[in-house]
Amino acid sequence: MGPVEYLVLAFPEEQLRVQAVTAVLGLRKTGNVRLIDALVMTKTAAGEVLAAELDEFHELRGLVAGREAAPLLGPEDVTETAELLSRGSCALLLLLEHVWAEDAAVAVRAAGGRVAASVRIPADRLEQVRVARGIPLPPDPHAPTPEPEPEFPLEGTAGFDGDRSEED
Repeated sequence: MGPVEYLVLAFPEEQLRVQAVTAVLGLRKTGNVRLIDALVMTKTAAGEVLAAELDEFHELRGLVAGREAAPLLGPEDVTETAELLSRGSCALLLLLEHVWAEDAAVAVRAAGGRVAASVRIPADRLEQVRVARGIPLPPDPHAPTPEPEPEFPLEGTAGFDGDRSEED
């Protein structure tokens, strides 16, 4: 088994947007992660905390399925996560296995080693450190790429010497 991560995705409204959930959980279709367990949690405007399994929502049924699925997230996770949320918001609690790292983890264990630490650093924190140290930010992989300028082999070709004549 690869490293497992507990991930909380918070949203500013009491209702979870299905498109956000399906985009995140689409990662499991690529085989990069396995979804072990997931809960939807809401902290109402009155401060009441509610939690539900994904299968309780018609649009989310079947997203946690297969041999890796296990009901491991519980009330203590909901209570702890509730402290992170503002009133009138919700969160998706995910327990994910990083399948992409499974082969490396198996090899390390076979060599008598162990994964001694694993720290997830939020992208905005990494960006703050880069800026503070004067390290250029990498290009945004989601930014539209400009169209390349067309290359015309004009110079040195017959009929073009670099200056346009008025005789055309």
